[in-house]
Amino acid sequence: MNAIKHILQRYTAWIWKVLAPLGPWGVFAIAAVDGSLFGMPIDFAVATYVYNDRHHFLFYVVMASAGSALGSLVIYAIGYFSGETVVRKRIPAERFAKIHASFERHEFWAVMFPAMLPPPTPFKLFVLAASAFEMRVSHFVGAVFAGRLVRFLVLALLTLVFGPQVIHLIGEVYKQHRGWFFVGIAALVGIGFLIWWEMRRRSSARSETKALPSD
Repeated sequence: MNAIKHILQRYTAWIWKVLAPLGPWGVFAIAAVDGSLFGMPIDFAVATYVYNDRHHFLFYVVMASAGSALGSLVIYAIGYFSGETVVRKRIPAERFAKIHASFERHEFWAVMFPAMLPPPTPFKLFVLAASAFEMRVSHFVGAVFAGRLVRFLVLALLTLVFGPQVIHLIGEVYKQHRGWFFVGIAALVGIGFLIWWEMRRRSSARSETKALPSD
């Protein structure tokens, strides 16, 4: 156990040494690498950046989301050129049918929702499915960005309140109360949608008021 802990400490120290020259943009870089073929401790990185620079937490949230979305294009390209074969090899036929059905119903949510969830969600599998089922690149990038934005925003807000150790708490809650975790995520998305809809309605009302001829 001590050996594993020592390895993890050295690995973490090496990551921060690599990211140090990039400054605040390091969160974009590590998110892009994590989104591609190499898994990285992205949640820990985002939480650390946010905790050390609280006033710019939204910057780190947006940069991490953008980096993750762009990095995912690497796996998207692999799935695009490999077709459905690469997806079928990795999952049972029954689960493949369910994923395919979810993409046919609403492909944007089929990518965005897994992008919101923490590990061990097999997010890269959904990325491969998105490309294999020929989801438009612009829609794919938008879905990943939106999902990661929700995930990292919640993480940032919790970090501001509880500190970086909240990552361990999130993992435990997800493992032991997965159903309630999904309910909480769905509630946050619903609230965000209602806020967006209300802002859009008010903006439309103001535009119509300005368009009315004055006496």
